[in-house]
Amino acid sequence: MTDRGDSALIQEAHKLTIGPSSLTWDQTEKKLVIEIDEISSLPFISKLKGTITLKPTGITDVELPLTKEGTHVWRPFAPTAEIDVDLNKPEWQWTGHGYFDANFGTRALEQDFDYWTWGRFPLKTGTSCFYDLELRNNEQYQFGFHFESDGIPSDITDAPKNKRFSRSLWGIRRETRCDKEYKPRQEKSLLDAPFYSRATVSTRIKGIKTIGVFEALDLRRFRNPLLMFMLAVRVPRRKFWKHKY
Repeated sequence: MTDRGDSALIQEAHKLTIGPSSLTWDQTEKKLVIEIDEISSLPFISKLKGTITLKPTGITDVELPLTKEGTHVWRPFAPTAEIDVDLNKPEWQWTGHGYFDANFGTRALEQDFDYWTWGRFPLKTGTSCFYDLELRNNEQYQFGFHFESDGIPSDITDAPKNKRFSRSLWGIRRETRCDKEYKPRQEKSLLDAPFYSRATVSTRIKGIKTIGVFEALDLRRFRNPLLMFMLAVRVPRRKFWKHKY
């Protein structure tokens, strides 16, 4: 991931280009084509190139404000999708189950939040997503949505409570929704950082065992000046960019 300046950005009706990479919405086949052409950062610097194709089974119009002021919004465009990955690394070619969402905001995350967890779990009919938020003003919010395969949303009013499981490699507290008689567990670590954990996690929701994508974000740690410095070194920056036409 590279931080880039304004010159790297081109926004069109159905295409977003950032430096050498792009996202294109194919209106005919109703799929998102992501072209990646990047250089990975330290400690393993290498060329990362390829295509990710994502075909939603349904698209939602849900926008969830994560604060009362609406300074942060979660947008689940395609909670359920088919995905095809073809990258230039051995065994980085696969087809399977995926999703597409995004977060937007007018303030930095660390200005409003202390901690949050998010989880997306496929079930027999569609996908269930949970957001549990701890704000800096000591308010706490809990959200649950279920999306049918065609994207139709509904509130989850009777979701199981959060249950803690093993801490991350960096010791981040982790908890996710889980039936009382079951204990969630990490199946595979996807990303471990001092302030962030992303993993596949197995849990049971209303009697159904499922494995989904889970994240825990500790913004108290993120606000540490030393960690801010480490991030500046870890994430490459390129202010200027000239597109090739």
